[in-house]
Amino acid sequence: MKATARAHPIQGLVKYHGLRDAELRYPYHDSISVATAPAETVTTVAFAPDRDSSRFVVDGEELTGEGAARIERVIDRVREIADDPALEVPIELVSENTMPTNVGLGSSSSGFAAAAMAAVEAAGLDLTRPAISTIARRGSASAARSVTGGFSDLRAGTTDADCRSTQIQSPLEDELKIVVGIVPAYKETGWAHEEATESHLWQSRLAHVHDQLASMRQALREGDFHTAFEVAESDTLSLAATTMTGPESWIYWNPQTLEIFDGVRALRDDGVPAYFSTDTGATVYVNTTADHVEEVEGTLAKSGVETRVWEVGGPATVLPDEKGLF
Repeated sequence: MKATARAHPIQGLVKYHGLRDAELRYPYHDSISVATAPAETVTTVAFAPDRDSSRFVVDGEELTGEGAARIERVIDRVREIADDPALEVPIELVSENTMPTNVGLGSSSSGFAAAAMAAVEAAGLDLTRPAISTIARRGSASAARSVTGGFSDLRAGTTDADCRSTQIQSPLEDELKIVVGIVPAYKETGWAHEEATESHLWQSRLAHVHDQLASMRQALREGDFHTAFEVAESDTLSLAATTMTGPESWIYWNPQTLEIFDGVRALRDDGVPAYFSTDTGATVYVNTTADHVEEVEGTLAKSGVETRVWEVGGPATVLPDEKGLF
């Protein structure tokens, strides 16, 4: 009753904001993302009858509080589906990331996706990835899209039958390159979702985002690079406006973030296909094509940030036993 899985984090392209149900992680509206590789989380989960209590370790640190509670919600859903008394035992979970966490790189998405995938396998369940996405969603709504990978679409709803992730097949999978400018500003996103609906811009975003989603789906299916990533850039600004006008007036960008934005726009003025995007954090994704990666990296380097070059990642997968972390 032990298994190991890998998942890639996601970049939100049309991002969700606000949760209709904070425990089951039902968002108010659909969301679309792209999985980013080779960044990954590898997680080993074991149902451990010999342990006195559960233990969750991420990058060498033991989780407590809300982080541990969210993992428990994922595991509890696996137990509920399996309906096997043998699984009513403590859990041991060890997880490792290849990218920085809490800087806006979607580590919670790959973390809960890998945990759900490994737990399902350890429990002996045979489920589709969309079904597993409903389990991962209990840890993080973004994790649902990390389970299905590629370009993924999480539909909003109030049941697992409706609120699940599926892939959007797109010819852009081979074309897209993502240059990441890592801006190491620690952030937490949970309370931003909690207060999103209190922004005076919330209803405007809710009314507008459905057009963004429709445009993104069509652009991805048709391989329209410019429209897809124009929409992603626009959605970045919309999300930030809603967050910044909440009760706490949370501004998570910093001067390096804004300098990168300016650099990307200057590149675009020179004919380079480059569009910026952020999730809830200061770190910037720049979506471009293989022919322009070096140019984009050079622009980001002028801001003094560490850069990484990523591509489209696949769905969460179960790994061989020898890849286990314990």
